[in-house]
Amino acid sequence: MQKLGPLFGLLLIVVIISIMSPSFLTADNIFNVLRQVSISALIAFGMTFVILTGGIDLSVGSTLALTGAVAASLLAGGTDPFIAMGVALILGLILGAINGVVIAKGKVAPFIATLATMTIYRGLTLVYTDGKPISGLGDHLSFQMFGKGYFLGIPVPVVTMLVAFFVLYFILRKTTFGRRVYAIGGNAEASRLSGINVDRTTIAVYALTGMLAAMAALILTSRLNSAQPTAGQSYELDAIAAVVLGGTSLTGGRGWIVGTLIGALIIGVLNNGLNLIGVSSFFQQVVKGLVILFAVLIDRKKAA
Repeated sequence: MQKLGPLFGLLLIVVIISIMSPSFLTADNIFNVLRQVSISALIAFGMTFVILTGGIDLSVGSTLALTGAVAASLLAGGTDPFIAMGVALILGLILGAINGVVIAKGKVAPFIATLATMTIYRGLTLVYTDGKPISGLGDHLSFQMFGKGYFLGIPVPVVTMLVAFFVLYFILRKTTFGRRVYAIGGNAEASRLSGINVDRTTIAVYALTGMLAAMAALILTSRLNSAQPTAGQSYELDAIAAVVLGGTSLTGGRGWIVGTLIGALIIGVLNNGLNLIGVSSFFQQVVKGLVILFAVLIDRKKAA
C-alpha cells in the first residue's frame, strides 16, 4: 500500500484537474505532458540510483547545460548528428564519473562535491558558449526526430523515456549491480566488508546519472533547436522531488524506480494542470514546494 500511495496521489490529481479543466485529458495535451516529463524523468531515473546509495547529485542541471551546448556546437559546425550525440553522452558519463571519483576516492560528502561541480560545470558552459545561445544547428532529420518526432504515433522523447525506464528497472531489480546499489545505501561499511567494491559502484552510479542528464539535454536541445547556457536550472530539484514523491528514502537503501516515474508524472501533471486552470506561475512554485514537503514528511514518518 505504501508503494501504491504515489499512484493513488497521481490519479487523484488527474481527476481533480480534469474536473477543473476539460481540456486536460485531450490526446494533444497528454502527449504534451509526457513530452515535458520525459526530460525530467530521465534525470530523475539517474537520481534514483544516486539516492539509493545514500548520495545526492546537484550537478545534473549543469551537466545537462554543458552537454547540450557541446552537442549544439558540433551540430552547428556540421558534425554528423550521431557523432555529436555520442560525444554528448560520453561527456555526460565523464562529468558524472568525476563526481563519483571525488565522492568515492576523495571522501567528500556528495552534497558538497556535487554543489562544487554544479558551479564548475555551469561556469564551463558559460565560458564555452560565451554566455550566448547556440543556434543554427542545421536541418538534420535524425536529430530533429529525437526531440520532436513520432514513433508509431508516440513522441520519440516518450519512447526514449520508456525504453530507459525498462532498461534501468531491469538493472536495478534483476542484476548484481542493482543489488549492490541497494546494499551500499543500506550500509556502506557492511557492503565493503562483504566484498562489494563500494567505490567502483559509486563511481558507476554517478557516471550513469551524468549520461542520463546528457540524454535529457539532447531531447531538450532537439526540441528547442538551440542550446541555452542557462538550460537545466532547478532541474536537480525537480529530479530529487520526483524521486522522493515516488517513495525512495533520502537516507538510501529503500525505494524503486517505478515510483520515480510516477513522481515525475505528478510534477508534470501539476505544472500542466495549474497552467491550464490559470494559476500564477509564482503560486505554482508554492504548490510544488508544499507537495515536496508533504512527501518528505511522509518519508520521515516511515523511517521513524
